[in-house]
Amino acid sequence: MSKGRILLVDDDPDLRLSTAQALDLAGFDVTDTDQPEDVPALISFGFNGIVVTDIRMPRLDGISLMNQIHTLDREVPVILITGHSDVQLAVRAMREGAHDFIEKPFSGTQLAETCARALDYRRLVLENRVLRAAAGQKDDLEQRLVGRSTVMIDLRRRLRTIGPAETDVLITGDTGTGKEVVARALHDLSQRAARPFIAIDCAALPEAQIESELFGHEPGAFPGAMRTRYGRFEHARGGTVLLDDIGSMPLSVQGRLLRVIQERTIQPLGSNETRPVDIRFIATSRTPLDEEVAEGRFRADLFYRLAVVSLTVPPLAARREDIPLLFARLLAEAAGRHRIEPVTPPPATVEAIVARDWPGNVRELRNAAERIALGLGIEAPGEPGETPQGSPQAGKLSDRVAAFEKAEIERALIASGGALKPVYESLGLSRKTLYEKMQKLGIDKAQYTET
Repeated sequence: MSKGRILLVDDDPDLRLSTAQALDLAGFDVTDTDQPEDVPALISFGFNGIVVTDIRMPRLDGISLMNQIHTLDREVPVILITGHSDVQLAVRAMREGAHDFIEKPFSGTQLAETCARALDYRRLVLENRVLRAAAGQKDDLEQRLVGRSTVMIDLRRRLRTIGPAETDVLITGDTGTGKEVVARALHDLSQRAARPFIAIDCAALPEAQIESELFGHEPGAFPGAMRTRYGRFEHARGGTVLLDDIGSMPLSVQGRLLRVIQERTIQPLGSNETRPVDIRFIATSRTPLDEEVAEGRFRADLFYRLAVVSLTVPPLAARREDIPLLFARLLAEAAGRHRIEPVTPPPATVEAIVARDWPGNVRELRNAAERIALGLGIEAPGEPGETPQGSPQAGKLSDRVAAFEKAEIERALIASGGALKPVYESLGLSRKTLYEKMQKLGIDKAQYTET
């Protein structure tokens, strides 16, 4: 019997192989990879394992990977593998949420003991969640989809019913309402929770490459196709595919997608063979797809196939009574991210927040909470306004400059929907400088991408 599940991430093939073998011999169920960017798709609230990752990797370092994992579930233990020169970095990571770290060179016994302790902690977390739910206390769904309004209570009720089912789902809602949060909740409530969750931004895929990205290709399928490539659908085997902003998918690809959904098979470019795929599809749209069908921009048969079960995520305007509770949660999260003392805005500020229109919905409210946590007020960056009482400006000039830079970059990211080119062009920065500032200021581009 396995002692528990471990995701091992390391770009060094020799060290990864020897570490995986040592953990396997110790009785753990090990999945190893050199692709850290693929790991978050394997994490859910029901993930019954831990992550062991090297701290230094070229595409995505261990601390950045840990932060991505902890946006999905703060209580997934992440163990960092460090070199001697990285110990100070690992200690800082422990303060930011790493469960433990182990310094090279380490013995198989030492690593196995560290992993066993982390797995015991994870089992306790999952057991406590079950007990809290059984006792009628708030469950994870209420933590992720905050609100006591009738529309939110009904949304959570429907999610608990639909989640365990195998049916495909269409989610509609305005920009920033949290459609991807709802999609992940459906995945985590299903029997597929331990399998990949692959999010595909249909609006961001280049039209010339979209079929290769989704279905994969064989060598020689088109100029430059030198070797076999598995598409995103095959990477999601056994799990869930989120087709984000499906209304932007070209009509030429919609027909192929319909066949995949109907037959649960794919045909890579350049191949005459079909391959079965076990996938649940969830699609999101910012605009009502029936209107897109009427305008001839979306296939009616694909719409009816996806809309067997549909959910609507309400805008903040439809649940104003939830805004104080939601804002308090976002304010606490912002303070935690920046490792500063949480502020308590005065009643006048809260009243102004409730009365204000939020066309960007939860995403816009989150950015307002970020500004108040940093002492910048609720106005958009660059607009005049007073800082609310209880939100003191940072004392040092360097801190205030950093907070201003962060707010300006975030404003530009919101305006561009997460695209980086308009940001560095509008701010007069080089691409390299923008990346360095985002890394230094802890800005995650994914938080500003349109959903």
